[in-house]
Amino acid sequence: MKRMIAGVCCLALCCLPLMAQKHSAKMAGAAMTDQQFVDFAGQTDMVEANLGQLAQTNASSQDVKDYAQGLATDHTQDMGNLATAAQQAGLTVPTAIDTKNNDTMIGPFQKLKGKAFDRKYIQEMIAGHTKAIAIYKKEATDATNDAIKTYAQNAIPVLQKHLDGAKALLKGGK
Repeated sequence: MKRMIAGVCCLALCCLPLMAQKHSAKMAGAAMTDQQFVDFAGQTDMVEANLGQLAQTNASSQDVKDYAQGLATDHTQDMGNLATAAQQAGLTVPTAIDTKNNDTMIGPFQKLKGKAFDRKYIQEMIAGHTKAIAIYKKEATDATNDAIKTYAQNAIPVLQKHLDGAKALLKGGK
């Protein structure tokens, strides 16, 4: 019995590096096609613009409203940049928020008001922009089309500005 337990433990220890490698690969994210990236970027722009508008009525802090308005403006402008790059690459940009994003991103915010909205919005902007920056950086080097690479590279500073702004709101207790 002791040998069997020892054998199972040894087998498990031998498999740990392989399991960790698979987990790391999943965490790094599978490579996106340029079209998948355009879909992601388009959905992100539309969701951010929509939430920015929603914040104008549901947020309690003027600082959050101002931040959200800036995001709505920037992401609306970015949608034009994305459309230009996608057209050059022969790709299509989504024209409406998909059901998944509508249900998981926008739906929960429609039910929140005041400080609860502010807190969740700031937290989501930090998490979302952190994720987006990582994806855009990867696409800026991995995209197969130069127009998409350039678009991703040019969008990163704006996304970083948004992340820094959300972190500043969090530190300010807004």
